[in-house]
Amino acid sequence: MSYRITVQPSGKSFAADDDETVLAAALRQGLLLPYGCRDGACGSCKGRLVSGRVEDGKAQSQALTEADRAAGLTLFCCARPQSDLVIECATLRTASDIPVKTLPARIEKLERLAPDVIELHLRLPASERLQFLAGQYVDILLKDGKRRSFSMANAPHDDAFLQLHIRHVPGGLFTDQVFSTLKARDILRLNGPHGSFTLREESDKPMILLAGGTGFAPLKSLIEHALHEACQRPMVLYWGARAVVDLYLADLPRRWAAEHPHFRYVPVLSEPQPEDAWAGRTGLVHQAVMTDFPDLSGHEVYACGAPAMIDAARRDFTARCRLPEEAFFSDAFTFST
Repeated sequence: MSYRITVQPSGKSFAADDDETVLAAALRQGLLLPYGCRDGACGSCKGRLVSGRVEDGKAQSQALTEADRAAGLTLFCCARPQSDLVIECATLRTASDIPVKTLPARIEKLERLAPDVIELHLRLPASERLQFLAGQYVDILLKDGKRRSFSMANAPHDDAFLQLHIRHVPGGLFTDQVFSTLKARDILRLNGPHGSFTLREESDKPMILLAGGTGFAPLKSLIEHALHEACQRPMVLYWGARAVVDLYLADLPRRWAAEHPHFRYVPVLSEPQPEDAWAGRTGLVHQAVMTDFPDLSGHEVYACGAPAMIDAARRDFTARCRLPEEAFFSDAFTFST
């Protein structure tokens, strides 16, 4: 059975079968709604169900709480329509503006950035270009049909290679290969771009950029894009890691800060080692933000990292720092073995 879904406030509508999610139906028909993980974990696709009935599927409790459900919210990446729907959700752009492609990519080089982080440089065929927005990701297509998602670390204007920051997950089907058997000139297949973790360029609000570990990758893309476009909005990057070695490209944000007065960099370590001789900030990275910005009501936050960090930042920034929920943009990194 097919149902009609109407999106407010844009008035756009599309059809969805009862065996597909709202998000999948929208993407299939060229309408891009906000989304991130597509797996019910990050909450990026959360929106209001104005009328109609849905089955919430595999939505995870930390992304869709009982309070959310009571308030009429759902996750469009999991919600399957059970009737005609009216939903309230921003429509970002038509997917036809940025076509999703499946392409071969040759490994140009693998560069070890930290003991457990490799930067993969991928070259596309000479006749192809992957158009994407800063902050988006691609899926690496594995031989058994599985996919592994990685954000582009390069900005769209710097597209000679696609740069992916890959952290080793012991037992990880793909990351074990990256750290052991993959080599330059090997061929991978990728599909993308995907995701709505992108810079809201129509805004003039100051930006807080919150990274945990390799969550630095899409924020690097966002920052380099903003600087390339001469964006003058104040930006502060908070990068949280365990120890100094985990801040694997720390000289880069220091250089941004030296060259651009409207950009600041605040590294935060949770477990500095004695050999680090660390005199900087310590503790949880989102708490460092709250110390410096007790009032976030006039800001936008772009956060990328582990789901626990994203959940804590969203909860505390909105509850304690007056950040409007619609000004919190996130991309939660989940890891598969």
